[in-house]
Amino acid sequence: MTEDTPPTDPVPPHGAGAQRSGNDPPKKRGVPEGVWVRCPGCGQTVFRKLVDERQGLCPECDHHFYISARDRIAHLLDAESFEEWDENLRPSDPLGFSDRKPYAERLVSEQKRTGMPEACVSGRGYLRGRPLALAITDSAFIMGSMGSVVGEKLTRAIERATEQKLPLAIVSGSGGGARMHEGIFSLMQMGKTCAALGKLNEAGGLFISVLTNPTMGGVAASFASLGDVVLAEPKALIGFAGPRVVEATVKQKLPGGFQTSEFLLDHGFVDRIVSRPDLRGEIARLIDYCSR
Repeated sequence: MTEDTPPTDPVPPHGAGAQRSGNDPPKKRGVPEGVWVRCPGCGQTVFRKLVDERQGLCPECDHHFYISARDRIAHLLDAESFEEWDENLRPSDPLGFSDRKPYAERLVSEQKRTGMPEACVSGRGYLRGRPLALAITDSAFIMGSMGSVVGEKLTRAIERATEQKLPLAIVSGSGGGARMHEGIFSLMQMGKTCAALGKLNEAGGLFISVLTNPTMGGVAASFASLGDVVLAEPKALIGFAGPRVVEATVKQKLPGGFQTSEFLLDHGFVDRIVSRPDLRGEIARLIDYCSR
């Protein structure tokens, strides 16, 4: 800027002494992204802060929104009591698989996007003063599908619960079943987790399975359905194949509410439906009851 050039002041906003012509449309103040969210249950637009304060429940209809594995740990366990296991386990690409992009690249992008190394978090903690082993699968990471690392982390958590005589809770949020990118290595995890649970059962251990939306595919067909007590969040989608696939296979119209928590409770697959804010107390009562 030279001395002959007058300084240029920033244009003040409308309403603060700004001059605008009659042809200029008034500027609208934008709402920051993420402040409001539309509920898929009731269709209402609700304040995100209220949803978060209610552990991910809609303030209008109690619809259970997705929450991350870390948030579930914070809701379930006593503060600062969680000791994570196997946090350095990382997936590999044994088949060199590629669909729309190479699996190795997909893993890196998912890790950056979610901040998680894999779709499972496991460890030991305290729930209302009661020690337990806890594992959670998170649908944000490749739909929570069970690859070799997820299966290994779950199996190690089950084995530690057996060795340390801890009650075990697994919260399932897996919509992808076995992870196709790892082929047979992924399918093997179904048998491996079930075998470990068999040993836990033989040792007299307690396994509480918590099914959330969604719990599908090989996860539902393996460890998630083997709990001594099976709890489910309201209106969760639970099953092996999706309803449209089942209907196309059997060539029949499916009953209303098929593969929801409520339908499965009526047909004996689920023992109890528990709203998320009540889950902590329910698991504590089950541990006390089964430890007598």
